[in-house]
Amino acid sequence: MQLTNIDAERIVREGVDALQRGQADIARARFETITQSGRANAQIWMLLAVACRGTADRAAEEAALDQLLAIEPQAVRGHVMKGDCRAAADDDRAALRSYEIALLIAARQDIPADLRAELQRAETWVDEFKRRVDEQREAKLTARGLPPERRSPRFQQSLDILAGRKRIFVQEPTGYYVPELPQVQFFDTGAFDWVPKVEAAAGAIRQEIADLLAGGIDGFRPYMQAHTDQPRADVNALLDNRDWSALFFCENGIMSDDIVARCPATWAAVQHAPLPRIRNSPTVMFSLLRAGARIAPHTGTHNARLICHLPLIVPPDCGFRVGNQVRQWEEGKLLIFDDTIEHEAWNNSNQDRVVLIFDIWRPELSAREREEIAAFFADPAFE
Repeated sequence: MQLTNIDAERIVREGVDALQRGQADIARARFETITQSGRANAQIWMLLAVACRGTADRAAEEAALDQLLAIEPQAVRGHVMKGDCRAAADDDRAALRSYEIALLIAARQDIPADLRAELQRAETWVDEFKRRVDEQREAKLTARGLPPERRSPRFQQSLDILAGRKRIFVQEPTGYYVPELPQVQFFDTGAFDWVPKVEAAAGAIRQEIADLLAGGIDGFRPYMQAHTDQPRADVNALLDNRDWSALFFCENGIMSDDIVARCPATWAAVQHAPLPRIRNSPTVMFSLLRAGARIAPHTGTHNARLICHLPLIVPPDCGFRVGNQVRQWEEGKLLIFDDTIEHEAWNNSNQDRVVLIFDIWRPELSAREREEIAAFFADPAFE
């Protein structure tokens, strides 16, 4: 069928007018005249799909949407409508795929107001579908003798990630990165033979910090301090703020002889651990988080080390997250974690929290690798 531009424009206007009057069958006939002439663009295919939906012809609607998406694969509304067609056909997996594509594309665009409700509906459908799938999976695993209480932590975490209850977090050091190291958030303290010796000293260490605190916290200073020669690009509420403060035995490899002398049991205990004695390491400190304070999510500088927390004074309503795992500090029980994975801490109580913090070598690093890394950090040019 040959149409002049004037004829095509007139027919399209007639189709749009018919849609606005609720006459979907007339609109469909007008738009099909354009598509049969070979003059249809993405907009015409969308209008035809809308008209076909108005006539309750899902097959014709989906055929028009397929033509639309072949021309304009970023058409958010087209993907939503395609998802609707698949859902109506009880093809939930294909519907899920279309809805998720629509949501992914929409996240990178400015979405008009009239489309937001459609996207919200698609998102609700996706959430409900995933909830049903998760319930079915749980029922099947339980029937096979694997209820939640009998699962290994790693397997359970894989299910949580699959269900969207947890995110995947990886090492993101702000400075130096050693490749091919395991992406582990919290380490099993039972794998470290020195841990019992440190934990055995927890009572003596707690007494030393209690004696120090009895004289006030003047020796503590803000953990994060501004330096005029090292301007910061970010704005952190804890910068120069004593809500998160530290008392250092050793700061970036520099000893504080006075604190070591006043807390000999603490210093002796951490000597059992493989402290990385390299430039800017080790760091050993008492960390004080005041009542109501929160340390925002952040990552450490390099992954050649792990961080150890020995909780000493832990009121209720305190918490600590590394990646997608949240742990509660238990007084006298070490936590060992990778600080290059995003982590945060909070104290929602009305009392201060105190933890002994020190760093150790990554256990996966060989003696040769430790020597190489130490040589690297020995040069100030690499800071």
